[in-house]
Amino acid sequence: MEYQEIEVLKQSKKSTILLVQEKDGEKVFVKKILRGKHNIYLTLQNCEHPYLPKLCEVIVSDDNTTIIEEYVEGQSLGNIELSKKQFNNVVKELCSVLEYLHGKDIIHRDIKPSNILIAKDGHIRLIDFDAARMPKDDLEQDTRLLGTRGYAPPEQYGFAQTDARADIYSLGITMQQLLENKDYKPHYNRIIQKCINLNPDNRYQYARQVKRTLSYRKYQILCSLMVILLIPILWYNTTQNTVQTKQPQPTPHEEVSSESVTIAVLPAPENPQWDGETGIAIWGNVPDSGVDGEVAYHLRVYRQDTETRPVINESEMVFSRKISGNWDGSDSNWDRDNNFSTYTQNLAPQFSKNGFYYFAISATGDGVNFDDSPYAISDAFEYTGEFAPSLPLPTDLEWKVIYEDGWDHYATFTNLDEYEDSDSFNVL
Repeated sequence: MEYQEIEVLKQSKKSTILLVQEKDGEKVFVKKILRGKHNIYLTLQNCEHPYLPKLCEVIVSDDNTTIIEEYVEGQSLGNIELSKKQFNNVVKELCSVLEYLHGKDIIHRDIKPSNILIAKDGHIRLIDFDAARMPKDDLEQDTRLLGTRGYAPPEQYGFAQTDARADIYSLGITMQQLLENKDYKPHYNRIIQKCINLNPDNRYQYARQVKRTLSYRKYQILCSLMVILLIPILWYNTTQNTVQTKQPQPTPHEEVSSESVTIAVLPAPENPQWDGETGIAIWGNVPDSGVDGEVAYHLRVYRQDTETRPVINESEMVFSRKISGNWDGSDSNWDRDNNFSTYTQNLAPQFSKNGFYYFAISATGDGVNFDDSPYAISDAFEYTGEFAPSLPLPTDLEWKVIYEDGWDHYATFTNLDEYEDSDSFNVL
């Protein structure tokens, strides 16, 4: 395809970036001419993700690399004031695209606000892969020391070969920059400090862990509020049941007829498993479950003294729960086919006795189009926390009030650094 130049957007010794338009057409593109070979763009050309600009053409020669990519109309993240909700969404979307790239062994190596655009559709686009690379087994350090000083981790300056954890470091610095002078910054300090640890082994190892940490905080707050709201509802229902009279039964001469209807059975959730050494349950999402756009599941948890798979029944389970919620994929994982694929729940707060825990999960049907699926059972998770030392008490506990699209009230305390990311708090 042939293009005509509209304007030069940026020019340096290493690159020329142009805004171009296809001849005899209306579409506008970005044309990048980079000095040297950048074979990473050949790999990126086959990567499709909603938070990546589409690459239309990539030509690699001995001297230059030419890229024609989608023109994304929007603003860079550094030029936008983000509310707390917008900040959460941006970080989650950035984690999603990083998880996708890392799954293909692509390390961006230059994560920073100016390389993240907010497009007109309200979602991010991660741009500028000039410093990106793919790890090689035979290298002890990177051969090209690129990246932006201040955002790049120590290993990116020749101390070791970079991997996905280099992007985790830059993600933490980016979060720190975006939260500068924000009242809600203390809520993210622990996440940031773990991201930017100088030792890669002490950082989050995967982008999905950062995303889940953000999601679980929201989940824990919602669970606490739901418990508070459910207490008067349960009391009312119990009171009503005690005064409800027995309904009259049909007399023998009355005929009760019904039409037998066969409905499809939902597939069982795939691959139920524990997330490594945590009490986080993961299973394959069943989009056809639930009603009115909400997915729904029956969850049962079992405990065994030995690593023996239990029989799935109601009498021996530790606890059960019905789980439902809107399914827009915002708190889930991307699979390699670009589908939102998994559902996750943190069950660790429910464990009280040492042993081997299993969970069984069934997709809930609507009773009209689908019936409940069979139960699928997970692998074993060994819980040993019964005799673990108690967590420290929160100190200097007080209310904090912030106005942001309405008044928000937060319970705050000063010793947050004494807790781990997997710790949760009971709110009464």
